[in-house]
Amino acid sequence: MKIKIIYFTFIYISIISNMNVFSQSDIKSSNVLKTKLIQPEYLKSGDTISILAPSGVLTNFDDKIAQAKNLFESWGLKVVLGEHIYDKNGHFAGTDKNREKDFQKALDNKNIKAIWCARGGYGAVRIIDNLKFDIYLKNPKWIIGFSDITVIHNKLNLFNSESIHAMMITGFDNIDQNNDSLSKLKNVLFGANLSYSITPNKNNKVGKSEGTIVGGNLTLIQSTIGSKTELKVKDKILFIEEIGEYAYHIDRMLYSLKRAGYFENCKGLIVGQISNVKENTTDFGRSIDELILDILEEYNFPVLFNFPAGHEETNYPIILGRKITLDVSKSESKITFYD
Repeated sequence: MKIKIIYFTFIYISIISNMNVFSQSDIKSSNVLKTKLIQPEYLKSGDTISILAPSGVLTNFDDKIAQAKNLFESWGLKVVLGEHIYDKNGHFAGTDKNREKDFQKALDNKNIKAIWCARGGYGAVRIIDNLKFDIYLKNPKWIIGFSDITVIHNKLNLFNSESIHAMMITGFDNIDQNNDSLSKLKNVLFGANLSYSITPNKNNKVGKSEGTIVGGNLTLIQSTIGSKTELKVKDKILFIEEIGEYAYHIDRMLYSLKRAGYFENCKGLIVGQISNVKENTTDFGRSIDELILDILEEYNFPVLFNFPAGHEETNYPIILGRKITLDVSKSESKITFYD
């Protein structure tokens, strides 16, 4: 009996020891990941780009996909479509399993150098926790999109990986190849330097700061608080955009961020397009700019309004995860991205 007790005690101690070793190794690996910037290679002629639909269903998208395909090929790129891109499952572009399968396949394919999301809507949050990024981290690629794709950007932010907040295929309605937003996106993908000079806004909060830019759609940022893909904003500059919300909804979401400590160690705020604000039966009593400044009154970081990115025709690309300088003055505001 004593021999059995000693034997099982030995086995138990061995298991616990192995678990501790694994845990420490895991932590060490995680810390290395957080400090190392993961930057995908810029595109070049002959590279392959994949068009996927990880969120909402693509209804009447044939012409848009054809336009996008022709455009990318004119850039010298090869184009592949996700196997289930035209699937329909109620609101979604196919089942969760098939959308996940398409995205995972593109993440793991070393020959695919960029993933362009066709549209947002809703659905990325239903697949994000099942996606594996092991191969991606060894062979990173550009992931492009905005709105619902914010969930994926957030996940990449946790890996300290860059991605691109930019227009999607949903905006390809007889689009001109010389479209300013599209031209800027092409330049970013092929390695050109990126900087912006923004017309001053009377509500801007002047100041200068440096930090990594993160963010995206306000609803998605707020809804992922406490989740595995919660955005980390300490010592970073936050970008937000939104569409189709009441002013009090925007106020409530920003207060949620404030209560969660998002602004305590934030280095700055860039406010993109806050579009199609719904009118309530009772007037909120202040503009969107005013409610934002009211919430941020106690903080000293610079705030830039009216950055041209979001759900409007002009949607300038932002390299999320990249270090920038934000310089907000009365006469002009500048954003400079550092390669």
